[in-house]
Amino acid sequence: MVRLITSAWFRAIDAKRANVHSMRRRWLFLARLMWTAIGVGKQSGDVNGLSVLWLTPKGAPDDKLLVYLHGGAYIMGSIATHRQIVSHIARAAGVRALLPEYRLAPEHPFPAAVDDAVGLYRALLADGYAPENIVFAGDSAGGGLTMATLLSLRDAGDPMPAGACLLSPWLDLAGSGESMTTHAHRDPWFKPDDMPVVASYYCEPEQLRNSIVSPVYADLSNLPSLYIQVGAEEILLSDSTRAAEKIKAAGGKIDLEIWPFMWHVFQAFVHLMPESRAAIRKIGTFVRRTLMVDASSER
Repeated sequence: MVRLITSAWFRAIDAKRANVHSMRRRWLFLARLMWTAIGVGKQSGDVNGLSVLWLTPKGAPDDKLLVYLHGGAYIMGSIATHRQIVSHIARAAGVRALLPEYRLAPEHPFPAAVDDAVGLYRALLADGYAPENIVFAGDSAGGGLTMATLLSLRDAGDPMPAGACLLSPWLDLAGSGESMTTHAHRDPWFKPDDMPVVASYYCEPEQLRNSIVSPVYADLSNLPSLYIQVGAEEILLSDSTRAAEKIKAAGGKIDLEIWPFMWHVFQAFVHLMPESRAAIRKIGTFVRRTLMVDASSER
């Protein structure tokens, strides 16, 4: 039922004619129907000039943190649209989560979002958080932004966070993956022909294979522990499988899970689907183990 209804909504969108501001308003309207998880406190704030939402489960330790970068193709998404899924992940992990409002394209194209995420992390370290007590996570473009942030920190010589979790990450804005063709009629949401249109809002054509724009083309060595969840039906499946192969070849630690019958960011339907709830429990386990949080804090 969820697949059918959401597919009809996405398939009705013509990317070439869609108005970004109208799409943002529609998603924001739907976000009003989403509630945060029971037992998770909310507090608005500001970190390094970015508006943020702190989501704190009962009993969460003060020194551990999950930084979540929301999806939305780099042109949409916000605290409002992602507070529900992040609150459930925070509760499952038993740690405090931070959800920032990074700058969006087309008003602020690449590298604005990356600069915001890197600046946020450095500000957290300056505020006293230890790198080994921080885990990043992100869905879709937020997953790509998470990888871009890790690569930027590594290349700049910054201390790395403990790990990162990617949900259906968009890692190849050039759209060269095999699944763009093989899954074109399986993906209930996305059409391959629309992806270049969306990418054009974020970067210039000559930047599509830039290693920070599209981390699948980067040197993926010397990264922290990574966990990827991706749906078996996605046209973006190859983004995850190719990245995982490169990380393994470089000697990195990567756990890739391909969820049968699932589509893009299926975890967002935690209030409707048991598969989503199961996936979020596994994300919670990864975060908890990576940050060495006592299992008794699991919700």
